[in-house]
Amino acid sequence: MSDSPIDPHAHHHAHCLPFSAQLIGAAGAKPRTRFRFWAPSCKTVHVDIENGPAQGAVEMEPTGNGWFEATADCGAGTLYRFRLDGEHAVPDPASRFQPQDVHGPSEVIDPRAYRWEHTNWHGRPWEETVLYEVHVGALGGYAGVQKRLTALAALGVTAIELMPLHDFPGKHNWGYDGVLPYAPDSAYGRPEELKALIDAAHGLGLMVFLDVVYNHFGPDGNYLHAYARPFFREGTHTPWGPAIDFERPEVSDFFTDNAVYWINEYRIDGLRFDAVHAIDNHAWLRELSDHIRAKVQHGRHVHLVLENEHNSASLLETHFDAQWNDDAHNTLHVLLTGETEGYYHAYEDQPIRRLARVLSEGFTYQGEASPIHDGAPRGESSKHLPPTSFVMFLQNHDQIGNRAFGERLRKLTSDDALRAATGLLLLSPQIPLLFMDEEYGSTRPFLFFTDYTGELADAVREGRRREFARFSVFSDEQRRAQIPDPNDVNTFAASAPPELTEAPAHDDDPKDRLDWMHFYKSALAVRAKLITPRLKHAKALGATVLTAADGGDANALVARWKLGDGETLSIALNLSPASVSFADIPAGKLIFETPPRVREQIDAKVLPSNTFAAWLTGDVSDYAIGHDARIAGQQERHA
Repeated sequence: MSDSPIDPHAHHHAHCLPFSAQLIGAAGAKPRTRFRFWAPSCKTVHVDIENGPAQGAVEMEPTGNGWFEATADCGAGTLYRFRLDGEHAVPDPASRFQPQDVHGPSEVIDPRAYRWEHTNWHGRPWEETVLYEVHVGALGGYAGVQKRLTALAALGVTAIELMPLHDFPGKHNWGYDGVLPYAPDSAYGRPEELKALIDAAHGLGLMVFLDVVYNHFGPDGNYLHAYARPFFREGTHTPWGPAIDFERPEVSDFFTDNAVYWINEYRIDGLRFDAVHAIDNHAWLRELSDHIRAKVQHGRHVHLVLENEHNSASLLETHFDAQWNDDAHNTLHVLLTGETEGYYHAYEDQPIRRLARVLSEGFTYQGEASPIHDGAPRGESSKHLPPTSFVMFLQNHDQIGNRAFGERLRKLTSDDALRAATGLLLLSPQIPLLFMDEEYGSTRPFLFFTDYTGELADAVREGRRREFARFSVFSDEQRRAQIPDPNDVNTFAASAPPELTEAPAHDDDPKDRLDWMHFYKSALAVRAKLITPRLKHAKALGATVLTAADGGDANALVARWKLGDGETLSIALNLSPASVSFADIPAGKLIFETPPRVREQIDAKVLPSNTFAAWLTGDVSDYAIGHDARIAGQQERHA
């Protein structure tokens, strides 16, 4: 648990690691460091101290069950590695910092050296969450993200979600090839700079979430096989190699301590667990959640979110706050773009009815056979869960970065359709997640990028191009050869949004960017004022698909929710190319509409193409009706 007393006024925070390098002794005394390392595949281990007065090799004593331990007269700033059986030297698997990248020495860090300013911060309730996913490297490191915080708070975002920081090889990586999960990558800045970013976010009322990857290690820089072969289950394979053995206590502790470390030492407000279906161990996931909850300071709001292709609703009943709702994204993507290849094939059949189920029950797949899972059942019943158990998004790192050319949605659909879908995203009771720069209507790609060299670089480039061969547009080898090389520095550069003070590029119209931003800001203001305070205990009342002129389903629906105070939130969405009859107009006051001035047509019982509208019962007279960004932007600029 945290070394800090449970004191809201504490300015220094540390998580005492039971392994790795841990400073010991009283403050002001001669610095000493305890080193503890699990190497069950080795007979002897030494600590090679590479700088300072204690420089040299220190023999580590075996203490049983594969553990080795030593204490040395050294302190913060010491560089060290573990030497295995007198031969190879490796970094600490639980290194707090790698100043010379993943193959270099680890650095002893004093976590108490940073003085926290916003010590009374306890987070925010989950219902208030509006997530904004960022790639730290693409925004210029920790300092670059910090520069954007004020604008994000003004937009209406309440939480930034950092893509994985686990140390990776090279200067840039899209985030999911990390090999040292305790070490925030040095390419982004030092640990104290990350803490300053988090501290500044808290000062602005923003939560900070971190995406953590516990299901695999990247292909370069993971040395665990050399000294801890039992870390993996030989014979059980995943797309990334042998499966991690979460049944082994040492392995379990390695990851559960990592989660608590981020929350207590870095004061992270929430964790997003990447691809837990690849872990495929519900018992361990529940233990992880229980361990975290038991170690969190009383009174803090800490939120745990899953990415889980299995749609395991049971994990959301008691142990996790929410799950990324891929069903919501995939269904909306099919409706907006007409794409049905790859995993979108599972959503091409009656997508509007699938969206209706998403809005009324959470998941589309709740045990039905999935055509992209060889017809096997996928998911569990989720209709009993509150809408806030699901994180909805139109774009994220996966859905953009896993495209061959990294296109954002604005390149794939019309602006009017995207605005309508965005209205649903921002004003439904599910928790919204935005991807960096989408609030400006960005058309810049977010590509898959790495910084590998040699044979690994070749393998990653060619392997990625082979992956797309199954898509019709890439059946031609020459077309596949045009897919950007992940290791080309220009691939990374193309994925970086412009600086806030930077003149827009030729394809970025300043007025257009401002209009999109005002659209998001207007919708989020309505959410914060009228919907968020009523979200706790909200419950879906169902969704109805509207009828097209030919008598079939239109790509349009109406959905309703009973909110926590008993009032009713209703939405109408039409993504059809034509207007639809709209006889059953929801009760309540219209609180948001796009496009502007669509109310007259709705009053005439017509829902125009690419329209979104929201109504709320009860007294909302003290708040202006939300409307299209072009009106809101004009008003603000004239003011």
